[in-house]
Amino acid sequence: MVNLEWFRTFKTIYETGSLTSAAAKLFISQPGVSLHLNSLEAHVGYKLFDRGTRRMIPTEHGKILYNSIVEGVDKLEAAEKHFFRNTHSDKTSISIGMCFETFQVVLESHIGDLPFDLITKFGGYDEMLADLDKGLLDFVISPQRFDSINMQYTPFSSEKIILVAGAQTDTSTFIKMKDDGDLRGCENWLTGQIWFGTTGDMETIRNFWLANFRKRPDFKPNYIVPNKLSIIRCLSDKKGLAIIPDFLCRKQIENGELNLLWEGKVPLENTLHFVQRKKTIYEKELQILKDIFVKEFESELAVQPNF
Repeated sequence: MVNLEWFRTFKTIYETGSLTSAAAKLFISQPGVSLHLNSLEAHVGYKLFDRGTRRMIPTEHGKILYNSIVEGVDKLEAAEKHFFRNTHSDKTSISIGMCFETFQVVLESHIGDLPFDLITKFGGYDEMLADLDKGLLDFVISPQRFDSINMQYTPFSSEKIILVAGAQTDTSTFIKMKDDGDLRGCENWLTGQIWFGTTGDMETIRNFWLANFRKRPDFKPNYIVPNKLSIIRCLSDKKGLAIIPDFLCRKQIENGELNLLWEGKVPLENTLHFVQRKKTIYEKELQILKDIFVKEFESELAVQPNF
C-alpha cells in the first residue's frame, strides 16, 4: 500500500525543485526525501523526475501525478493543521452552516463573545444539510428539510417572502390594479420594472411568481448583486423592485427607505429550523447559538412594522 507521506514529499520536491529544499521544508533528512521518492517511483512504475544540475525536472508522468494529487494533499494538510490546533486548545470548535445574510444580520455581532471556536460555511441548503449528515458540520440554520434519521429539526421562527420597492419607485399604478384584483395588469406592470436579484438565484422570484400568477417569470433581474443585503443597500431610497425575506429588511421598511409593495395573493412563508444530529457532544455550545438566534429574531419581530 502506498504511504501518503510519499505524496507529500513528491509534492514538496515538485514545488521546491530540489531534494535539499524539500528536506528543509518537511523537516526530514535529505536521504529520507530520496527514500520517499524512490519508493513512490517504484510503486507507480515510472520515473517522476529527471535530475538536472540545479533543479529536479518533473517528467510527463510526474506532471500528471502532481496535477492528480495536489488538491487532495493540500486538503489533507489543511485538515492536519486545523485539528492540530484544536487538539492543543482548551476551546471546542463548532462548525455551522447558514445563508450569508442570516449570519451577517443575526450572528456576526456575537462572534467575539462566543466561548468556543467557530467555523462558518455558506452555501446551498441541500449541500449544508448533507454535510451535517456526514458529520462535516455540527449545526445548520435552514428553511429546508433533508430526509435523514440522524438529524433533528427544531422550528424557532419564520420568514415571509415579500415584494419590496425602493422609496423612489412610483407604485401608484400597481397598488390600484392590486386593489381592483387585476392580477394580469399587476404582472404586466411588475415585468416592466427594474429588478434586483442575487448571483445565480432566481428561485425566490420564481416561487413568488408561481404562487401568485401560476406561471414562471419571463424576465431576468436588471442588476445581479452578491447577496440579499446588497439588494437592500442598492435599493434603499432608489427605484426598483426585489423579492426578499421580510426579516432582512424590516428596519428599512420602518425607516421609509423601502416600501412593502405586496405580500402576494398567496403569501409565501418559510419555517426556520435549528438542525443538528440527534447524537452530539456539543449540546451546551449549540444551546448558546440557539439562544442568540431566538433572542435576535424576537427582537426583529418586536420592531416589525404593521404589514
